[in-house]
Amino acid sequence: MKKIEAIIKPFKLDEVREALSALGVSGLTVTEVKGFGRQKGHTELYRGAEYVVDFLPKVKVELVVADNMVDDALEAIVKAARTAKIGDGKIFVTSVEQVIRIRTGETGEDAI
Repeated sequence: MKKIEAIIKPFKLDEVREALSALGVSGLTVTEVKGFGRQKGHTELYRGAEYVVDFLPKVKVELVVADNMVDDALEAIVKAARTAKIGDGKIFVTSVEQVIRIRTGETGEDAI
């Protein structure tokens, strides 16, 4: 099993969710986050004062999938989240050693 963490632009969340649902991904966690990379933030004007916004709003989508679904899930996320502009985000894939569904006690892939 693998955990996929995708940091994406907020307005792409629905497209990513729909793409993953089409693959049969049954659950994911979404967190509103802020960050910066090459995009470096931007300057805004508020009540006549100019200030720099270093951390830009992003969305972190986390899901755990079986090993045989990883490539399809990654492809779906990339296609749905891509705008071809700077700041599209990143995807991180890590191994998951164990999963336990608290309600039923199911473990492993049965608990995903």
